[in-house]
Amino acid sequence: MEKNEIVVGLDIGTTKIAVIVGKRNELGKLEILGSGKAESIGVKRGVVSNIENTVQSIQTAVHEAAQRSRVTIASVHVGIAGQHIKSLQHKGHLIRNSSEEEISQEEIDKLTENMFKLAMNPGEEIIDVIPQEYTIDGDPGIPEPKGMLGSKLEADFHIILGQTTAAKNIYKCVRKAGIQVESLLLEPLASAEAVLSDEEKEAGVALVDIGGGTTDIAIFKDGIVRHTAVIPFGGEIITEDVKEGCNIVKKHAEELKVKFGSALSSENRDTDVVAIPGLRGRPPKEITLKNLSSIIQARMEEIIENIYFEIQRSGLEKKLIAGIVLTGGGAQLKHLVQLTMFKTGMDTRVGYPNEHLAKDVPEEMASPMYATGIGLVIIGLARLEKLHEKERKFEKPEIAEKAEDPKTKKKREGFEPKFTFFEKIKKLLDSDDID
Repeated sequence: MEKNEIVVGLDIGTTKIAVIVGKRNELGKLEILGSGKAESIGVKRGVVSNIENTVQSIQTAVHEAAQRSRVTIASVHVGIAGQHIKSLQHKGHLIRNSSEEEISQEEIDKLTENMFKLAMNPGEEIIDVIPQEYTIDGDPGIPEPKGMLGSKLEADFHIILGQTTAAKNIYKCVRKAGIQVESLLLEPLASAEAVLSDEEKEAGVALVDIGGGTTDIAIFKDGIVRHTAVIPFGGEIITEDVKEGCNIVKKHAEELKVKFGSALSSENRDTDVVAIPGLRGRPPKEITLKNLSSIIQARMEEIIENIYFEIQRSGLEKKLIAGIVLTGGGAQLKHLVQLTMFKTGMDTRVGYPNEHLAKDVPEEMASPMYATGIGLVIIGLARLEKLHEKERKFEKPEIAEKAEDPKTKKKREGFEPKFTFFEKIKKLLDSDDID
């Protein structure tokens, strides 16, 4: 097994930090070599709030994953989320030197790179630029313009924005944990890679990743991401509601939610009661499951209303044939699918990442809570394959025999993918003392 065949995904969440080590097997499926999980004690709503605690949690999860996989973890693909994430649509264009020459990949890349130069508000940076559709000389709806002829190349772009400080803190935490960052990736897009099929993306689907601190949304149509959003509510706020509503400690509230929680209070009888141990010799506290579910349902309805608002804001409400796919740890809540269908009127299912996994993968890895981590590995492997393709292209004998040209040399030496935002963050912190 070659070292460069292995990719590691690091999901820094509000409630957990997960590390997944994987590679492709001979059938093209994802083989999980090992995984590690640690409680996230330094992250609030997807944003790092305590550097030292986050570093400690990352180190714990990485150590566990390294032991299980027997792989030395030196670099990771990291997911970025949080309520600071925004998105917008923008149109870019490029006037070509000659309309008689075929459109090259370099011109397409240049058009995309130009989007990173857009002026943003202070403290905001462009995290990612996703091309949607291309237009050549006024002819729209072209998915792949390479090789075509034309004098003007235009494109619609989905641009994802984030706070520079939030990304710097994530980068800093990973570096302080003794690991290099390969790339920063938007978490809902990573989750989408793990749980959505190409047919669903083509037909139109809203991916909803319900995490601990935030709920991330990515809407696809015609195979292209059309809208992304982050709602600053997740499973943790439901736990807080249960804690306050039932007047119990947070630990018991979380256990109640996971074991007995339901998104529909009508599914529980008034006579169903669960006893919570009392504090320091006090008698046990009895809580009716109907009351518990009423508290959960009220908050889930609010989250679903926010989700539906974002779907309406995308303008694709009536065009999402595949409906809604729920994933993330919060998607495991009982009767959530029924409540979502009732509140939105859209087809809904829970997304499991098992479609991309090899047969001998541990059963727990097929849980929606690991969708983001698995998606990070899938995207990392895809980028690694593209890197190898470019590497092979530049290693062809006919190219090697040519006299050294500055442009050719630059291309040959710089074949790695460009992560403009990531490189900017890296330069900002490389001079810092983070050891």
